[in-house]
Order: sequence, then structure tokens, then C-alpha cells
Amino acid sequence: MTADPAVPEKRVIEQRGLYFDELEESVVYAHRPGRTVTEADNVLFTTLTMNTQALHLDAAWSSKQPFGQRLMNSMFTLSTMVGQSVNQLTQGTIIAQLGLTDVTFPHPLYHGDTLYTETVITSKRLSSSRPGQGIVTMQHTGRNQAGTVVALATRTCLMWIRTAHLEAQQGTINT
Repeated sequence: MTADPAVPEKRVIEQRGLYFDELEESVVYAHRPGRTVTEADNVLFTTLTMNTQALHLDAAWSSKQPFGQRLMNSMFTLSTMVGQSVNQLTQGTIIAQLGLTDVTFPHPLYHGDTLYTETVITSKRLSSSRPGQGIVTMQHTGRNQAGTVVALATRTCLMWIRTAHLEAQQGTINT
């Protein structure tokens, strides 16, 4: 950084998720802040993804349906729920998302609701084919501001082990 020995170097702390070896099973990771969802979020996401479902776009039609109003696009809810976990769990420490299973939406999310997400690590194991990496399975739960569960998803990721990642960054191991 600086060549002047009289000027002390500043320590840098980079924001990141947790490494495989730092993740704990059965711990609840509460991701905050929540995300208040809006009509604009719903219309933009729905039209960007070419989803013409009237439940997301047509207020008059939706008012005559069982929920009496438009619903947030469930894929927006899923994406936001996973996204809320990134800073705390996988930012810079994930290698790949391997899959999403058991995705359910037991209650609708509406315009103006706030989505809060929690994650529990349900299992983790070292990869048998990729040294320095591990497979983590996590259960994401999304709740609205009243605590009602609006989404659930099981997610499996390939994660770095801290020492292996540092070695890979320094070019001392092959990945």
C-alpha cells in the first residue's frame, strides 16, 4: 500500500458471507432488514419475465378472485427471499447454486407487505469430488410483517472452505 514505514497500513475488512466451515447447522440466520414490496416491484418483475398472469397485473380482474387483490409474483418472492440471505451467508463464499427444491408459497404476499427471511442450515458435508469445497443445504423461510409464512424453499449450494479459497485466490491450488 504505502512505502512510507512511518505511515501505518490500514487493515481492510471486506464484507462477505460465511465459509463452509463457519456455517452452523440448526442455527437460525435472520436476514435483516426486511424488504417492503411494492406494486412497481410486482409489475416490473412480472413484465420483465414475460409473465402475463392477470393475478399480478390486472387489479379489476384480481379483485373478483379468491384473494380479492393482486398477488406478488411468487418468483419475485422466491428471488427476494434468496437474495436477502446473500450478504450474510454466501457473498463471495459460494461457488455455485446446485438446486432449489421443496418451494412452496403457503400464503400470498401482497403489495405493501414486508418480507423477512430466515435461513437454517439443515445439512453440510465435504465434497467427495472437489477438495476444499463443501455442499450445504439450507431451508429459507419468508414471513410477512405479521409473521405469516409466505414462502419456503430448500436450497443446496457448493461452498468454499476458507483455507482452500484463500489458497485458490493466491494461485497455490487448482480448483
